Amino acid sequence: MKITTLVDNSRLDSRKDLAVERGLSLHIETANTQLLFDAGNGRTFCDNALLLDIHIAEVDLAVLSHRHHDHCNGIAHFVNVNHKAKVYMRECEDKDYYFQAYGFKTNVGLNKTILERNAHRMELIKNTTEIAPNVHLITHIERKYPQPAGNQYLYTHSKQGIERDTFDHELILVIEEVNGLVVFTGCAHSGVLNMIETVVNLFPKQKIKAVVGGFHLVGLPVFNSIGGTKHDIEAVARALAEYPIDRFYTGHCTGMKAYTILKGVLGDRLEHIPTGRCVNI
Repeated sequence: MKITTLVDNSRLDSRKDLAVERGLSLHIETANTQLLFDAGNGRTFCDNALLLDIHIAEVDLAVLSHRHHDHCNGIAHFVNVNHKAKVYMRECEDKDYYFQAYGFKTNVGLNKTILERNAHRMELIKNTTEIAPNVHLITHIERKYPQPAGNQYLYTHSKQGIERDTFDHELILVIEEVNGLVVFTGCAHSGVLNMIETVVNLFPKQKIKAVVGGFHLVGLPVFNSIGGTKHDIEAVARALAEYPIDRFYTGHCTGMKAYTILKGVLGDRLEHIPTGRCVNI
């Protein structure tokens, strides 16, 4: 499996030609399938794909990890370039999504007109589903561990009123290969440990060879603070280390301060995936 980061908050020092944005988009190439996992907030992932010799028109299917703009809004550009792939996301109640802290409030949800204009391309998944051979979307996520502290700033507004976001719009992508599973987290608002625990329980006899995506260990993104304390992040790292997983690849909402703390515990098992990074798993 080959994974290329089309969009992340940062980029490889050697690729100044690539644009960055606060968002995430990964191109995944398996033996049989090309996937887009998240699409960032705009057309940046498309522009970077051209520079990385990746052809978005040839992607077989797209998956959106959750309904925040920095993972979803770029899909408007995807459907203009790619005319064949279905776009998969989790079915949930119609809500608006907000970030709110210290008197500041902003909408962080996807642009709903994208769904309305492209309803024929969208596949809403309610239950865990194999959407292609060995490609699984998991909708029920365990709650064994606490959710990330950074979630405290995230709310929804629906007919029930204003509530803390429960992330009933989040899913996990799991791809099976002969030598193990690769787990894709998006932002892991449900908690990266909960996501791993979910996969372990659903695939009890299979090895997880890698976990890829954001871990949402950032607190306030504008300050790149950590969510919780250094002790909290170290506890997450120690729990991750207990799983027999070869590699963790992360960026975006993990935050570089939290990444440094994780690295101190996980060492070579943890790697950063900025824009332009390509890994073979």
